[in-house]
Amino acid sequence: MKHRSRPAEQDDLLRPRLVDMIDGRHELVRLAALMDWGWFEREWAGFFPAQEGRPATDPRLVAGLMYLQHAYGLSDEAVLARWVENPYFQHFTGEVFFQHRAPIHPSSLSRWRGRIGEEGVEWLLTKTIEAGRASGALSERSLAEIAVDTTVMEKAIAHLTDSRLYEKARRSLVALAGRAGITLRQNYNRLAPRLAARAGRHAHARQFRRMRKVLRTLKGYTGRVLRDIGRKIGAVPDERLRTRIEQRMALVTRLLRQTPKAPNKIYALHEPEVDCISKGKARIRYEFGTKVSIATTLAGGFVVGMRSMPGNPYDGHTLPDTLQQVETLTGQLPSLAVVDRGYRGHGVQGTRVLISGTRRGLTPRLTRLLRRRSAIEPEIGHMKTDGRLARCALRGTLGDALYAVLCGCGHNIRKILAHLRALLAALIASLIQAIDRAERDQITAHAA
Repeated sequence: MKHRSRPAEQDDLLRPRLVDMIDGRHELVRLAALMDWGWFEREWAGFFPAQEGRPATDPRLVAGLMYLQHAYGLSDEAVLARWVENPYFQHFTGEVFFQHRAPIHPSSLSRWRGRIGEEGVEWLLTKTIEAGRASGALSERSLAEIAVDTTVMEKAIAHLTDSRLYEKARRSLVALAGRAGITLRQNYNRLAPRLAARAGRHAHARQFRRMRKVLRTLKGYTGRVLRDIGRKIGAVPDERLRTRIEQRMALVTRLLRQTPKAPNKIYALHEPEVDCISKGKARIRYEFGTKVSIATTLAGGFVVGMRSMPGNPYDGHTLPDTLQQVETLTGQLPSLAVVDRGYRGHGVQGTRVLISGTRRGLTPRLTRLLRRRSAIEPEIGHMKTDGRLARCALRGTLGDALYAVLCGCGHNIRKILAHLRALLAALIASLIQAIDRAERDQITAHAA
C-alpha cells in the first residue's frame, strides 16, 4: 500500500520540538535542508501499487536511515539504536518531536532495499551529488574531470578450506533430509567432524599426503549422503521443501565435481557467486568478493559513479559502463578520465582517457591531472575504513550492487558534512577576527 503521509504539525505544549532542542548550525541540520526529500515521497510511491494492506513507512525516514547508516558505518540494528539516542538523526529523517522508540524494525530496511533495487539506490547517490552542488562541496567544473579505479569488496565468508566446505555441505544435506523426513543409511555425524579436524592438523604439520587422503574420505562421505537423498527425494510431499533440497543438491554436486583450476569455483555455499580476485598485493595475495568500479572527481574526491562488477571482468572492459553511469547520475559525460595501467585497451569513445605512465604529447596541465590519479586511492581507503566497503553484509549479486552504491552515498555524505563544518569554522573565525579588529580600532581611537 502507498506510504503513510506525515501528520500535519500541531503545537503540543507538553512536547518540545526538535528544533528547540538542537543547534541549527549543526552540519546534519544544514544538510537536511539541502536534500530534496519530496522527491523520495513522489517517486518511491510507485514501488507500492497495491491499495490494500498497511501503509508503508515514510520514504524520507528510510532514505535518511540509509544515508546515516553508511555515513557513520553502522549496521541496520546499530543505526536504529543510535537514532533513538540522537536528536540530530531524528531531525535528519524528518521527525518533529523527539521519539523514544525506534520507528521501524531493522528488517524493514532489508525489505526496502530489495523493493527499490539498484535503480532506487542510484537515485540515492544522485541526490547526494545534487546536495553536494547545493552546499558548494562539488562544483560543476569538477564533474568534467574524474578518476576511475577498481577495488575488491570482500564478502562475509570464512577462511577457505576444502574440509570446511565438504563438512558444511554434508551437514546442510543431513539437516534438510531431517526436515523432509528422509531416513538416511548413514549421516556420518560422528565421523565427518573428526575427519575435518584431522585435515586441519595434517595441514598445520605440513603432512599433505595424509591431508589429501582425509579430504578424499570426507568428500566420499558427502557424496554418499548426496546420492542417498537423491534416491529418496521423490517421496517428499512438500513441493517447496523438495525444490529447496534439489537446489542444494545441485550446488553440492557442483562443489564435488569442481577441480582446483576450474572456472566459477564455489568458495562458500551461502555465497556461490563469490569471485577469487588477485590484485597484486604483497600482504593479501587473493581477495574473495566482487569487483567494484569507482569514479570520483579529481578535485575533491566526490563519488560520481559506483557499481559492482560480478564475474571479475578486465578493468578496461568496465570503463564504458562506469562512464555511462556517471553520465546518468550527473547529467553530463566527463570530458577527461584518468585511470591506471590496468585500463589499457578500454575502447572508450567520447571521453579522453589518460593512462598512468603516459607522458608523450601531454600539456603541463594534463600532466598535473595525470599525477592526481593516485588521489582516488585514499578515497577508497576511507570508504573501507570509515565506511562499510571493506566487507559486504548483503547477500547475492543484487546485494553486492546495492551495497556498493550505498557505500558511495555514505562517502558523499561525509564529504558534505566535512565541507559544512569547515564553512562554519571559517565563518566563526572571520567573526572573531572582525571583533578583534573592531576592538583594536576602538582602543586606537581612544588612545588618539
